[in-house]
Amino acid sequence: MPRKISGHATDFGERLTALRKAAGFTQVELANELGVTQRMISYYESHAEHPPANLIPRMARALGISADELLGIKPVKKSRQPDTRLQRRLQQIEKMGTKEKRRVMQLLDTFIENEQLKRKANG
Repeated sequence: MPRKISGHATDFGERLTALRKAAGFTQVELANELGVTQRMISYYESHAEHPPANLIPRMARALGISADELLGIKPVKKSRQPDTRLQRRLQQIEKMGTKEKRRVMQLLDTFIENEQLKRKANG
């Protein structure tokens, strides 16, 4: 479940960890989103060093914040609604080809119909 951030961390690593968790990402998921390894995310979270400049805007975009918020120049806006894992997966499905999307939709429809039948049987 996404967490809210109270204030902003003074250290980049602490701030990145808090922002990543607030957005509902694991280290692996954020790494995949950015095209880097989980080990790199772990390194940025455990050391005070900043990632390369070209990664900062991509990181901020993935976390749904501004680069200034990521760097601690501005406080993180409290009203921001974090992305959920489901929303990110739906966005990935949207990028698929028509045939693949249709197969995913059929699979989802099967699960939804099955759940509806269970509820009718138990209700």
